[in-house]
Order: sequence, then structure tokens, then C-alpha cells
Amino acid sequence: MRIDDTASDPFASVAAWFEAASVAAEPALVHMAVATATPSGIPSLRMVLLRGLGSDGFVFYTDRSSRKGKELGANPIAAVLLHWQAPRHRQVRAAGPVEEVSAAESDAYWAGRPAESRRSAIASHQSSVVSQLAELEERRAELEGLAEEELVRPERWGGYRVRPVEVELWEEGPHRFHERVRWRRVGDAWVAERLAP
Repeated sequence: MRIDDTASDPFASVAAWFEAASVAAEPALVHMAVATATPSGIPSLRMVLLRGLGSDGFVFYTDRSSRKGKELGANPIAAVLLHWQAPRHRQVRAAGPVEEVSAAESDAYWAGRPAESRRSAIASHQSSVVSQLAELEERRAELEGLAEEELVRPERWGGYRVRPVEVELWEEGPHRFHERVRWRRVGDAWVAERLAP
């Protein structure tokens, strides 16, 4: 399958690849690597769950007091990577500025999460130092008696949207002759460029 380098933007191709991976039951469908960096340039990378994909970017949710949240607060730029083996070996790379999603969007996503996941998010201040696991288990156990409607989203927890200024689609080719197309935002338009493998 040739990557359409005449498309006016990369998102239709990304959406088509996502749908093909979904149909192929790709196990890593919503796994996304997110790279952030401190203002001085020290990078960090982790896997998150992709929870929104569209022409406005890539959305994920997290504890904003975590390391990635603090780095995004100080340096609101990130890179993301989606990597799939089915139906073909492909990857999507993107980078650009990051913004917090609205409180309404975060609330809507929070409300759809299982109660147990909400309890864990409330109990755990992600990336903070704890003296022992029992400390977290105790905090979580204290929430067991709360009804689902009482499990309110903490203000520190919410979503981010990466709004890329660069998107690259890569597909494995025979004999390492891979296909690569990169779109760069130039003003209000996207410019596509084929890259050597």
C-alpha cells in the first residue's frame, strides 16, 4: 500500500491506518509512546493510552502532577509514536505543542472509566515518592466505601492534546526499503515530503 503523499493533511491516512489495525485486532492499538522534556532538554519517554485521534491531534489522560505533567507544564511540547505490527508493520510519529483538554472533556472521559480505575487515580499521586506499597493500598482501601458518583475527578487529573506540526507515516518494505512520508505544517497548510528509508 502506497502512502498518499498528495493528501492535504496526514490525518485521513492516520485514521485509515488506525481502522485497519483495529480490524486486524492489533494488540497495541491504543498504546502510544509520549516523549516530553524538561526546559533544559532532558528527555523522558513512557507509554500511555491513546484516547482521542483526529485532525486536532492526539489525546491522552494522566495525573498532571506526574513527571510528564510537570514537564508539559514547563515545556509544553511533546512527541508521540504509534507502532503496529498488524495488518502491516507501521508506525506514526508526530510532534508539536501540547495543550490541556477542557475540564468538560476530562470530566466526560473520567465518567466513562471503571470505578476501580477512578479509585486508583484518586489514591495515587502519580510519580510521587511513597515509603512503601502499603501506603498506597491503604489510601485506595479508604475509597472502597464510596459510591461511584462520589468518585469525583481530582483537579490534578486530566487530558492533554498533542497538536502536531510534523507527522510521519512509516511502513516496512522488503529488504529494508521502507516507505516514509512526512508532513510538515507550514503556515496553515501541510507540506508532504517523501523520505529515504
